[in-house]
Amino acid sequence: MNAIRSRCQAGLLLLFLAAAAQSAQTGTEDPHSFANTRDFRATHVALDLEADFTRKRLVGHADLTLHRANAAAREVVLDTRELKVSKVELRTATPVQLKFRLGEAKPILGAPLHIQLPEKLAAQDIVVRVSYETSPQASGLQWLEPSQTAGRKYPYLYSQSQAIHARSWIPLQDTPLVRLTYEARITTPPQLRAVMSAENDPNAARTGRYDFKMPQAIPSYLIALGVGDLVFKPIGARTGVYAEPNVVDSAAHEFADVQSMLETCEKLFGPYRWGRYDLLILPPSFMWGGMENPRLTFLTPTAIAGDRSLVALIAHELAHSWSGNLVTNANWESLWLNEGFTVYLERRIVEVLYGVQRREMEDVLGLQSLRRDIASLEKAGDGELTQLSVDLSGRDPDDAFTDVPYEKGRLFLGFLESRLGREKLDAFLRGYFDKFAFKSVTTQDFVDQLKSQVLNRPGVKLTLAEVQAWIETPGIPANAVLPHSDVFVRVDAQRDAWLQGKRTAKQLETAKWTTQEWLHFLDNMPATLSADRLRELDQAFNLTASTNAEIAHSWLKDSIRANYAPAWPRLEQYLTSIGRRKLVKPLYDELLKTPEGTRRAQQIYAKARPLYQIPLAQQLDELIPKS
Repeated sequence: MNAIRSRCQAGLLLLFLAAAAQSAQTGTEDPHSFANTRDFRATHVALDLEADFTRKRLVGHADLTLHRANAAAREVVLDTRELKVSKVELRTATPVQLKFRLGEAKPILGAPLHIQLPEKLAAQDIVVRVSYETSPQASGLQWLEPSQTAGRKYPYLYSQSQAIHARSWIPLQDTPLVRLTYEARITTPPQLRAVMSAENDPNAARTGRYDFKMPQAIPSYLIALGVGDLVFKPIGARTGVYAEPNVVDSAAHEFADVQSMLETCEKLFGPYRWGRYDLLILPPSFMWGGMENPRLTFLTPTAIAGDRSLVALIAHELAHSWSGNLVTNANWESLWLNEGFTVYLERRIVEVLYGVQRREMEDVLGLQSLRRDIASLEKAGDGELTQLSVDLSGRDPDDAFTDVPYEKGRLFLGFLESRLGREKLDAFLRGYFDKFAFKSVTTQDFVDQLKSQVLNRPGVKLTLAEVQAWIETPGIPANAVLPHSDVFVRVDAQRDAWLQGKRTAKQLETAKWTTQEWLHFLDNMPATLSADRLRELDQAFNLTASTNAEIAHSWLKDSIRANYAPAWPRLEQYLTSIGRRKLVKPLYDELLKTPEGTRRAQQIYAKARPLYQIPLAQQLDELIPKS
């Protein structure tokens, strides 16, 4: 398998090197995009799409407003993936049909759409209409049958465009370097409601025709669509929840603090510039915990624990309204600018609303997860992905979404706080968000801003060499300020007492434990723990039946290692009912470590695969041997 993988990676690398060599001629600026952005820049897209649930396709057209940066350019190149393009027109008083061709489809990237413009066209700003339909297997769309939804009555559609999946449902310049405004008209079956990452009307009637506007310029990966049996419930003056009717009340209760989170972040890092901040609770197949689509965060229902213990996820997605949405990484090699900053902001929100102890616990859990990810990457020969700024040549940008940009990025911001002091770091961050508002930036842009605003000031105990080492060196730097939790020290003492036979499971003092304490307790069990010891815990705490998705994940992982048979039905139910990658993939990884586990993984995956989003299914297809 390793030899095959190496040959595949070598082949992909050659493709990317060829693309890079061609970039000077084609005008491309992003190795993950075919778009000739040096020649043309999209500034606006107007969508008119019908959601055809019978054929599982979006059908319609996209009108792209393009600014010509190169007066001699006569060809527009857009990104697509498995789109069926029927016609391309230049939108003028009398529309002009344009010649076009789809180039050869490439692994990861899809196929370029080449559009020829008239030789005599002199206009600097043009509008090109692409008429098309999507594939039922579009990687950025998830079509669900009624049985796969919470209400089990109506079908559901949602999009997931990050990192480069927007091109599977919209022909456009699919790179975070390009920001554009958008508007859309979405036609749906009359009993369903459409919402988007745009201005939504909470009181809109179900007419089957919905109009949207996004007045702020955003990168393509933040264009988002949801269609289903959706109702709205307000939380605060600027916040609310869209969800299926039988979910909306529990979601609104669980996320009641979102208005306070919004106000807290404004106090810390400047005004919220997006109007409303609402949540869309998706069906459980959603691959991510949350997706920070502006104005409307898309959220997994696995965050609804019943006790608001998992709301740090909301704080994370909200914080993206500053780091990621307002100031965006210009390419996926600088992903840490989005995610590391956001985790830092998230933990600051948690500290204000829930206290220092809660923040410390979240930080320690994050560090533990980071260390596991680093060890896994190094074992797989991907040690270079443990840097903050990474080289993604020949790679799917989804490969960058490990804990490294998130938690190592947070550690870096914590390191800066330790050197500068919180007050000075906050001032720098507010200035950074103001300077680069509604712009896309690179790691070098960040370093230059840090130099001009911090490093060049007298008396600063921070050097450029230290900053560059954090960004360019693999692993966790020796000067990292590692988090500590006194609460977890007490949890460790109880775990040790139980492991050493000094206490029975029923004698453990867990009555007031939070979700974070349970996760620390379970995640740090020895790998050699026996099934009999797990049975004792299960009899005391009924962990196999836990409805908290995070606690269940940690328990099931321990159960797989210990070959704890009573957990097998729950494991199958878990893996066939949710599609969140963070919770699902590590369980398959653990199963595949033994022949018996591999057989179980194959059996479960055969049932679960239709639930999972296409990108996750593709990853698991490569991971799980065919039976």
